[in-house]
Amino acid sequence: MTDAQPNQGQGRRRPPRKRNRANRHRQNDLWRPVPALGDIEPITPATDPTALLRSLGDPPLHGQGMTAEHYLAAVIERAAGLATALAASADLLAPPAPD
Repeated sequence: MTDAQPNQGQGRRRPPRKRNRANRHRQNDLWRPVPALGDIEPITPATDPTALLRSLGDPPLHGQGMTAEHYLAAVIERAAGLATALAASADLLAPPAPD
């Protein structure tokens, strides 16, 4: 007994992909010499780390935009604080600007 409808997903197979063996076995040399770093510039903490977030507008979460914006701002402020603390621990903070 034969069906008039072809079986979906059966019958035709894709040919296997040919992989470039040279790329598959290429490895990076982790111990290669690297160029010297330039002079380290002092780091000035951002005065308003959430400015970029606000410039993007409300998050596209219907009914939850204000809540989401609050939590995103909290994460950004925490990350900025940790980055400032890390820079201070490495003595990389720029001196405060005179007012």
